[in-house]
Amino acid sequence: METKKPTLKNWVIATRPWSFPVSSLPALIAMMYTIHVYPESSANWILGVIAIIGAVVFQAGGNLISDYYDYKYGVDREGKVGTDILTSKLFTPKQVFIYGWAFIALGITLGLFLVSQAGIDLLWVGLFGTIGAVFYYRFKFKALGDLLIFLVYGPSIMLGTGYVMLGHFDWSLLFVSFPMAFITVNVLHANNTRDIRSDRYAEIKTYAMLIGMKASVIHYYLLTILAYVSIIVMVVLNVLPVTALITLITVPVAYKNCKAMSQITEDDVTPINELDKGTAQLQLMFSASLSLALILAILI
Repeated sequence: METKKPTLKNWVIATRPWSFPVSSLPALIAMMYTIHVYPESSANWILGVIAIIGAVVFQAGGNLISDYYDYKYGVDREGKVGTDILTSKLFTPKQVFIYGWAFIALGITLGLFLVSQAGIDLLWVGLFGTIGAVFYYRFKFKALGDLLIFLVYGPSIMLGTGYVMLGHFDWSLLFVSFPMAFITVNVLHANNTRDIRSDRYAEIKTYAMLIGMKASVIHYYLLTILAYVSIIVMVVLNVLPVTALITLITVPVAYKNCKAMSQITEDDVTPINELDKGTAQLQLMFSASLSLALILAILI
């Protein structure tokens, strides 16, 4: 039987583009927040756009390298729900590995350019992001994936983008990053909760495995609630403009996701087969609405 060759569409899908909002939108929010607080930073908007592109490029590379190692260590197998770019035999492991490293190399190039424009301290953020993208699978296998994702796709991206715009760190972005980071961690947590059985078979450890199915449901609820509570608290403390309350329009979507999570049992996780994508969609809506809120605050 003749082996199918991947099409351009297959190459694009292999990077998991549906997940890109978890990197691009926090960077966009950091850019808009910085312009809101420091209007003069708008002169560096091109550097901000490059930072957003760089965040997506690193994520694409990290996704591919993670898929390579998941396949290599038996985490991804034929018939398992989730990514199938390797189990379907559409791509070879070597193709995915090289493809992932090509994105990482491009991301490093963009990062070094930003360092040359903004300042040497940005190098530490870039180094941390590179380690997170390349070695995520090692953290994931030791139940530290959730923590790494929180740090990379929250504080790291947002502090780095702010630095690019300002030439120094604005530590208020650390707190502004929390709402998006909570939801982003839930993208991973939904995936790992669904895969508890298969991950145990592959002899790896995830945070969802450690705390168990019932606690995983509670954890998903808690992170979702914290995302909205933190927005309200930061509006009250005047860290975010009052327009940030626009994010509350996404509560029905969050409720729908939580309801799906609450329906799982030890023997049936099918209600959350697509919850990682559903949570990524929530992150898209939540972050987009916060971006809109900041744009309105700039214009008003």
